[in-house]
Amino acid sequence: MTDLRTATGLPEGSQPLPWLIVTGQPTLEMLAAARDAGATAVIDLRDPMEPRPSSEPDEVARLGMSYHNFPVRPGALDDESLQQALEVLRSQAGQGTVLHCASANRTGGPLIAYLIIDQGMDEQEAINAAMRAGLRSAEILEWGLDYARRHRQS
Repeated sequence: MTDLRTATGLPEGSQPLPWLIVTGQPTLEMLAAARDAGATAVIDLRDPMEPRPSSEPDEVARLGMSYHNFPVRPGALDDESLQQALEVLRSQAGQGTVLHCASANRTGGPLIAYLIIDQGMDEQEAINAAMRAGLRSAEILEWGLDYARRHRQS
């Protein structure tokens, strides 16, 4: 995959791993560019009731990618939603994947947990990567960090 931050102007986007793009709400053009660059899956952390410019599940399917939705709601952060997002990230490892919410803030929890548990990154490095991607919430940061601390191998 190429660096889609510059190739397509993904909002608040970063590419913490060669196959993983983390961003705010992508446009249809950005999703198509991600697909053209090798993305095969989209993980959407927005609540299905949040307003969107189009039907993202339908558009992602039309583009031939898989769509996964695991709503992340501040104040209701739990292990189950984080585990679901991690399962898809793990199954997609090495294959182009777009992880997003509206602003990239909510992506921080799953990203921190994945980078620590699955990539062996140290905590500060994972936090820095999540902040570069758009993380701004202390609650989301603590959610991912707490999960990683409880689930990483000693």
